[in-house]
Amino acid sequence: MTDRRGVVAKRAENLSPGVPYVRGWNRARRSAGALADQLVLLGLDSDFPGLVADVNVFGDGLVQLGTVRPEAAELLARLIAAGLAAESRDAPLLPPWETPVA
Repeated sequence: MTDRRGVVAKRAENLSPGVPYVRGWNRARRSAGALADQLVLLGLDSDFPGLVADVNVFGDGLVQLGTVRPEAAELLARLIAAGLAAESRDAPLLPPWETPVA
């Protein structure tokens, strides 16, 4: 079973030949690192100790946030909402070189 983005597909515990696992994992590692850097700046790094890069059976990178306290999840949701509000006012949130790929 998987959703349209492959997020709920099984983790890649047994690798299959021909699937580009390293590419997906490396992308997830870069994304997890970028998130970790921001969490450190916000003083939230200790609230996300399970933040890791992973890959699914299709070779798609995944970022696992791990188990977090409800307060940390709520704060992250508020930060995302604030970022979206700022973005809607045409305020750039990321330098151009850090703009996420669609």
